Amino acid sequence: MNKVKIHFLGASGTVTGSKFYLETPELNLMIDCGMFQGLKELRLLNWEALSINAADIDLVLLTHGHLDHTGYLPRLVKEGFQGEIVGTSPTLEITRIILLDSAKIHEEEAEQANKEGYSKHKPALPFYTIREAEQAIDLFRSQKEEEWISLSENIRFRFRYNGHIIGATFIELEIFEKLFVFSGDVGRINDLLLESPHRPSWCDYLFLESTYGNKLHPIEDVGEFITNLAKKTIQERGTLIIPSFAVERLQSLMYLLWELYKKNKIPNMPIFIDSPMGNNVLSVFERFPQWHKLSIKEYHAMCNHFQIISSYADTWKTIDDPRPKIVIAGSGMVTGGRVLTYLKQLVDIPSTTILLVGYQAEGTRGRQLLEGTHEIKLFGKYYPVKAKIQHLESLSAHADQKEIIHWIKAIKNIPENTFLIHGEPSALDSFKTKIQDVFGWKVHIPKLNETLEFLV
Repeated sequence: MNKVKIHFLGASGTVTGSKFYLETPELNLMIDCGMFQGLKELRLLNWEALSINAADIDLVLLTHGHLDHTGYLPRLVKEGFQGEIVGTSPTLEITRIILLDSAKIHEEEAEQANKEGYSKHKPALPFYTIREAEQAIDLFRSQKEEEWISLSENIRFRFRYNGHIIGATFIELEIFEKLFVFSGDVGRINDLLLESPHRPSWCDYLFLESTYGNKLHPIEDVGEFITNLAKKTIQERGTLIIPSFAVERLQSLMYLLWELYKKNKIPNMPIFIDSPMGNNVLSVFERFPQWHKLSIKEYHAMCNHFQIISSYADTWKTIDDPRPKIVIAGSGMVTGGRVLTYLKQLVDIPSTTILLVGYQAEGTRGRQLLEGTHEIKLFGKYYPVKAKIQHLESLSAHADQKEIIHWIKAIKNIPENTFLIHGEPSALDSFKTKIQDVFGWKVHIPKLNETLEFLV
C-alpha cells in the first residue's frame, strides 16, 4: 500500500483561496493556488507563509483561471516553487490576464495608500508585483482537455470540460489506480455562452465545490428584469451600474444586452464596458471559439454594439456623460477595479441603480450593498448609499444544489469519501446532509489547514 497525504490549504470552511496539496511517494502536486477574498481575517491569510515547503511542489494543476484559484501563484514562486503550472490553453491565458491585472492593482493600491497615508503599514507593499506575476507566468505549460497525461509511473491526470468560465475543467487524478476527482467550479447546465459541463463517471475520492450547496437559483426572466431596469434608467435619466467579473460574466452580460437590443426590447442607449481585464478576456473568446457557443461573426457583431473603454481618462468622461446609460465595470464583488471610481461619484445619487449579478462573498462591498448597508468605504473614505440596489442570482456561473447533484449522479460507484470544499459553513452543512440523504455517501467537511492520509 502507498500513502497519499492531502493538505487543505484553502477553500476549506470558506469559499475562496482554493489550494490543495498532495504528497505522494512519486511526486508532490498542488491543485489550484488561489487567493483568499472577502473577510479581512481571510485576506490576512494571504500574507502568511504556507504551512508546506513550496520548493517541494513538483507541479501545480489549475482547474480554471479565477483569482481565488490562481491568485497566489506569484507568492508561491516567491516562496520557492520552481515546477510547472499546468492548465488548458484558455485557462492559462485567463490566468495570465488576471495575474497581470491583479499585480497592477496591487502596485497602484500600495502606491496610493502610501501617497494618501490611509494604510497602517509603513510603507504599504503590493501583495505581488508585475515582475513577480511574470515569473509565475514563465512556468505555464498547457495541456489539452480529455487527454490522459502521465506524470510518473503510477500517476496520471486529465482535464475535463466543466463550463463555468472559458477554459474551466474538473480534474481526474489517478494515483496508484485510485481516482481523485477535483470538481473545480462546476458550471451551469444551460449557460448563455458555454456548453453544459461534462460529468465524472467514476470516483474514489471526490473534492466537491459547494458554493450554492444550500440554494437553488431562482427562475427569473432575466431579459425582462434587465429591460425594466434599462427603461427605468432612461426615465430617471440615471446610470445603471453593473459590477461584473471580467471573466465570463462580462461576456454573458454583453451577449444578453445585445440580444435584447436586437429584439427591440431595450432602446439604443449607450452601454459602456469599462474593464481593461474584461477587454483582454474578450480576445480569449476570439482565440478559442471551440470553447464557447458564439460564432466569430456573432462575436464581432456583439462587440461592435458596445462602447469599450480602455483609458482611465475615458472612465471620467463616461461618469460626466449626462445621458442615461449602462456601465458594466469590474470587479464583480466590488472589491476593486474601475467600478469603484463610478461608485465614488454616483453611489450617493438616487437615480443610480447598482445591479449585482452572481455570488457576493462575505466581507466584500458587494455583500454589504446586498445586505442594505447605508454607507460604503471607498479609497479610505465613507460614502452614503442612496443608489437603488438590485440583485440577479440566476446569472451565476456556479451550478446550484440541484445542478451539482445532477453532476455527481453520473458517478457509477460509491466514493470512499466526499470532501465538501469551496463553500460557506451554512452551505457546507446543508449540502452534506443533502448528499447523505440522496446518495448515502460518506461526506467530510475539511477544516482549513487540515491534513488527511490515504492508503492507495
